[in-house]
Amino acid sequence: MGNVRDLKKDINYVLGDIIEAVYIWEYENTDKDAKQSEAIIDEAIEIFDELIAKVNAKGIENPKAHFKSINQELEARGNALIAKIGKLS
Repeated sequence: MGNVRDLKKDINYVLGDIIEAVYIWEYENTDKDAKQSEAIIDEAIEIFDELIAKVNAKGIENPKAHFKSINQELEARGNALIAKIGKLS
């Protein structure tokens, strides 16, 4: 990880791609109920807000470890959202 700007871009790209995947699923499955897919989008937006707030936090004692943990959280929570997209029916 290069710097804070790159981490913010990663958060934006990962969660943006997940939201885009949900929109594609909705477009391809117009006959299905969209409540579950809308919940995934809402969750992705909440995760985005939480992670950006953590990135912007001031007074961090160990910035390198802090940003590494944010990156790991992004990966874990992103994978969880992707799994939820896979389970949409």
